[in-house]
Amino acid sequence: MFSDPIADYLTRIRNAAMAGKKVVEIPGSNLKRDITRILFDKGYILSYKFEDDGKQGVIKIALKYDRNTKKSVIRELKRISTPGLRKYAGAENLPRVLNGLGIAILSTSKGVMTDKEARKENVGGEVICYIH
Repeated sequence: MFSDPIADYLTRIRNAAMAGKKVVEIPGSNLKRDITRILFDKGYILSYKFEDDGKQGVIKIALKYDRNTKKSVIRELKRISTPGLRKYAGAENLPRVLNGLGIAILSTSKGVMTDKEARKENVGGEVICYIH
């Protein structure tokens, strides 16, 4: 079993993007579903589908590539908070990724959201990852 399922999730997406794959399958969880929804809403992936397999489910993600360069839209996925070292940010010092060009995904008391949404809601939380 994985000690850090979110790092595994990010690594699977990163590896599939570098290999030029169209679709990547990842074991599901509620947190991964929330992160996947944010990736879709912010335009980092083409589409996603949650499939029930009798256990925790599977998330199928269709990756998005630049039409001209054929490179993945996701330049970098970086895990910030790990099980061994949790990283938290208060509402007043939320991280900015690439001066606002990227997004930070946070797990807050009001659910999983981006750094911009957390600023609007004025909540802090655990900084899960950076994406740009």
